[in-house]
Amino acid sequence: MANIGVFVCWCGSNIAQTVDVGAVAKAAGEFKDVVYAVDYKYMCSSPGQNLMIDAIKTHNLDGVVIASCSPRMHESTFRSAAVMAGFNPYMVEMANLREHCSWVHDNREEATKKAIELVRMLVAKVAINAPLNKIHVPVTRRALVIGGGIAGIQAALDIANGGVEVIMVEKEPSIGGHMSQLDETFPTLDCSQCILTPRMVEVATHKNITLYAYSEVDSVQGFVGNFKVKIRRKSKCVIEEICTGCGLCTQKCPVGKKGEVMNEFELGMAPRPAIYTPFPQAVPNIPVIDKEHCTYFKTGKCGVCEKVCVAKAIDFKQEDRIVEAEVGAIIVATGYDLYGKDKYAEYGYGKFKDVISGLEFERMVSASGPTKGKVQRPSNGKAPKNVVFIKCVGSRDEKHGISYCSKICCMYTAKHAMLLHHKCHGAKAYIFYMDIRATGKGYEEFVKRAMEEEEAIYIRGRVSRIYKRGDNLVVVGADTLTGQQVEVEADLVVLATAIVAKSGADKLAQMLNISYDTHNFYNEAHPKLRPVETNTAGIFLAGCCQAPKDIPDSVSQGSATASKALAMFSNKELEREPLVSRVTEEYCVGCLACQPVCPYNAIEEHEIKDRKGNLIKKVAHVNEGLCMGCGACAVTCRSGCIVLDGFTNNQIFTQISTLESLITKFEPTKEEAVAKK
Repeated sequence: MANIGVFVCWCGSNIAQTVDVGAVAKAAGEFKDVVYAVDYKYMCSSPGQNLMIDAIKTHNLDGVVIASCSPRMHESTFRSAAVMAGFNPYMVEMANLREHCSWVHDNREEATKKAIELVRMLVAKVAINAPLNKIHVPVTRRALVIGGGIAGIQAALDIANGGVEVIMVEKEPSIGGHMSQLDETFPTLDCSQCILTPRMVEVATHKNITLYAYSEVDSVQGFVGNFKVKIRRKSKCVIEEICTGCGLCTQKCPVGKKGEVMNEFELGMAPRPAIYTPFPQAVPNIPVIDKEHCTYFKTGKCGVCEKVCVAKAIDFKQEDRIVEAEVGAIIVATGYDLYGKDKYAEYGYGKFKDVISGLEFERMVSASGPTKGKVQRPSNGKAPKNVVFIKCVGSRDEKHGISYCSKICCMYTAKHAMLLHHKCHGAKAYIFYMDIRATGKGYEEFVKRAMEEEEAIYIRGRVSRIYKRGDNLVVVGADTLTGQQVEVEADLVVLATAIVAKSGADKLAQMLNISYDTHNFYNEAHPKLRPVETNTAGIFLAGCCQAPKDIPDSVSQGSATASKALAMFSNKELEREPLVSRVTEEYCVGCLACQPVCPYNAIEEHEIKDRKGNLIKKVAHVNEGLCMGCGACAVTCRSGCIVLDGFTNNQIFTQISTLESLITKFEPTKEEAVAKK
């Protein structure tokens, strides 16, 4: 016979306003095996936890039911309290009265009845629970950072400075991400490259960081603390170990002189040669040969770069290489893309040369950009007098399938208006906006400065269309504050385009076994309590791969993921939840029907042999390090030989039968039914 304690939480008024918690506690006190039942206003508070600890010791409890809010939020809280009492934490169960009763019902009586039934079911389960012990797995003290933007750079440097090895993988030939394309940053207007370049160099020279630029992750296997990754190092046709980065090859390359190849870093606003570095401050400063446009690879002739290279670093026969590595933690910082230019037909993007994106404007005002910092019209090269900035292009637009706010557009548009005023004296900036969202430190003051000091004209309303009138563009929109239609004749139109998930983000998520939303942004484990963790242990998120955010937030998340990884690496072994599946091998027939349904690739084939080494049979085996306890294998098993600890068939059927007996108990008899009619 078990000694079970039941603790019913008020959760302030979250539960108590709909559920009669006193009645629930009173009813629970009469259940079989319950020796102690009480209600308390805040069970998650220190006094509430102490109440539970004292009751365990005083009443010699061997089972505890907490009737409160979501286990997702506070299960770890009460299990930690159980450990403090010298009690097995897996003998603690939680009944979710908040989400399952108070938040979904209006009828107090019915909600209370349901709460009592939920507690009754958990009491029946905990009475047959068995103590479980945490699983211990070894940990490899090495981290993998996927993505070399500012978030990935921050994470890598923090981990490396903590004395742990880091492997950084960047898809592009240089690290830096989109931040390297910016001229100045808001709200301080300090030079982006001045901030970023020292960090990029530090990554390249840090003794604990191995940088693989122009590389991609091919595969990921394993589990927290023990991931095995394969990294594809794409062929640059340049031997990195001996290249000096002199740049002579890029200067002498005959391709690109006539604009045959456009520079991706400059968003197609300037040409580049077939052998190139993305930008002058690139890290690593190693050129890459674009095989698609290289004359040598197209015709077998040319080879100018090979002839002029003093270091003899050009190798046309170089192939892709696969590098294998073992890591304990993975940080995903893959960044973002911008909403496709083909989506802005109503604004004439791609039709009118003088309609450009915000990032193109950013490259235009940059001293290292295609126009050397001069703001000019792409159509004729003249300085604009009237410039219209349109916000929320794609963002908050259900028509284009993007319901979210891109977060940074309000701020960088205000920055662009300031830069225009500084670069083109006398030019006017007109800004069409829906709302102004300036929620960071110093952000509201920055927008006011754009309005008051830089004389940017803000018009609240959306733009309906843009058409050409002579050499200029006419922007047609509405001013919702005056209720009038507005027409502005502009020399240049700049679109604040939406931030979208990185191309291929869904494929990477499937490789890593992490979840993602309908927009392909990666999902965090909990929006409040675990904002940088994923549903797969050991994999963390930093920067815009999770959602649109600015540079300070991205840097903060980079440091947050580093702290999570370093906390893992501080232990020689990792403790994992024991709520995992296990196979009863004597009953397993080796069909492996469980293998394809496992979302974590935790099912392995295991051979059973006799003493002489002869194969007896093949069975399924659960890798405890990979298993996340979803139970998909258990319900698929045809022979019923897979058991999910903590949620065995016996435990589940006990709960159901308890509920079924309750339903039967209150079901009216035939006489009662006739009398009721």
